[in-house]
Amino acid sequence: MTLNDVAEELEWSPAKLGHIETGIRKWPSVMEVSALLELYGVTGGQREAILTLVRESRLRPWWTEYEDVLSSAYVGNEAGAIAMRTYAGILVPDLLQVPDYTAVVARSLGHGDQGAQRMVAAHLKRQEILLSGSLGRYHAVIEEDALQRVAGDLSLLRAQADRIVELATESQHVTVQLLSTSAGPHPGAAGPFSILEFEEDEADLAYVESAHGGTIVESEEAVRSCRRVWGELTRIAASPRDTLGILRRMALLT
Repeated sequence: MTLNDVAEELEWSPAKLGHIETGIRKWPSVMEVSALLELYGVTGGQREAILTLVRESRLRPWWTEYEDVLSSAYVGNEAGAIAMRTYAGILVPDLLQVPDYTAVVARSLGHGDQGAQRMVAAHLKRQEILLSGSLGRYHAVIEEDALQRVAGDLSLLRAQADRIVELATESQHVTVQLLSTSAGPHPGAAGPFSILEFEEDEADLAYVESAHGGTIVESEEAVRSCRRVWGELTRIAASPRDTLGILRRMALLT
């Protein structure tokens, strides 16, 4: 049976089944595994042994320990992606933030000192995918305003600009484009989003930020809409080469 055959029989999306089969981004429930076993004709002792493993498993991905400061559903998807395109609006994207910047953001979201420390720890753990090579391509569009909002702390602004330059120059997998404030209103005004790509047998998905928390979007039409906005943002943003020059000057002038 193909992935689509199974998804149709169970009335699941192909993406959901793909998430279960990779074992990275979807922790299947007993009911889901039971449905698969029934469809595949697994019965008797073998079925019970597999369901026992599901029930007794106490393994949890690391990100479930930080659900108070991040979306474990999104990070689970992020961990399994092979490519990512992200626009974070008035913030520097999470994977590019220096710890002090993350702490400032955490406090702006209402977290106390302990919450800020946990958010920093979670972001540092997430950022390992940029260095491990598991994420083959990372492309970010950053608003100039995201950096200017911390201009009151020149050392922080310098450190953040330097970090972005470092990642974009030392890793061939990281591409950054700066979107000038002078560009005016643009389609990104609808809000931050990320587009995640997976292995070729899994559909892309998007993650859209909102005030009540982010939403994972899997429909082809919605993902295409995000791609269209992304295309417009990369068109009006500075080129990757010009972006590095702007960021270097920004760091020097501070």
